[in-house]
Amino acid sequence: MARAQGARAQMALAWESSYGVAPVSGYTKMPFVSSSLGAEQPLLESDLLGYGRDPLAPLKDAVTADGDITVPLDAEAFGFWLKAAFGDPTTTGAGPYTHEFRSGSWSLPSMSVEIGMPEVPRFAMYSGCVLDRLGWRMERSGLLTATAQLVAQGEAVASSSGAGTPAEVTIERFGHFNGEIRREGVALGNVVSAEVSYANNLDRIETIRDDGKIDGADPSIAALTGSIDVRFADSTLVDQAIAGTACELVFEYTRASGERLTFTAHEVYLPVPRISIDGPRGVQASFDWQAAVDGALGRMCTVELVNDVAAY
Repeated sequence: MARAQGARAQMALAWESSYGVAPVSGYTKMPFVSSSLGAEQPLLESDLLGYGRDPLAPLKDAVTADGDITVPLDAEAFGFWLKAAFGDPTTTGAGPYTHEFRSGSWSLPSMSVEIGMPEVPRFAMYSGCVLDRLGWRMERSGLLTATAQLVAQGEAVASSSGAGTPAEVTIERFGHFNGEIRREGVALGNVVSAEVSYANNLDRIETIRDDGKIDGADPSIAALTGSIDVRFADSTLVDQAIAGTACELVFEYTRASGERLTFTAHEVYLPVPRISIDGPRGVQASFDWQAAVDGALGRMCTVELVNDVAAY
């Protein structure tokens, strides 16, 4: 009997034309590192009395379908997750193409994601997937990955794939050494690590249905937050925090072959940090920043992805 192994797992993704209805074609094979996406339906203990000490059979509760998918930050496939987070991009160019994603959209696309384990076989199709949160961590070394948190409507399990033959993407990963952080257009020095997290803060529409599923997941007030850990070498960030003013932060990755990912937070506010001395080594300061809408631009952040993909 075959045993399921993560090394043989497959993931395919397609955009839905109707929420919760899995497309019959148009799937793309997605690279991923790990996935906790799944559906669960807990049991409710019987509360009836008068039938002895042993309980009666439990009842099924509502279905919850969600989870995290860890994906690489790459030049092609990451555009799907950016579209899920921000909506359709504005694409310019004629190869390479520049895809510009903007925050603030009231309408987000839904998608169907199939995770297959062919050796069992088990192919789980998660329809009505909407992206709740997307974030990653910048460091000096290691593999660069992002976490996409999804809310799905439900799960349908089959013994064969419903994704057909998905299209392939070219794997062109960004690395930590490709990364740079700029403040007001100038490279920000002494940065040890940083985190970026964009949240749509989805509102699950939990109506009464005979199948226990949700009716949808609507975006509410978005949030763009993160942290910057720096070696304490000057008071630039501390002075900004004390003054309560905003700055522009740019998180960018560039490959030698020309692919680029630029994430711009237009109006970032810094808290006044506690600066502690923990021993004889260097002193570090941590800033848990928050972004807000830029009144002139009318949005909180802009993401540019430059690659050879004509459209998402």
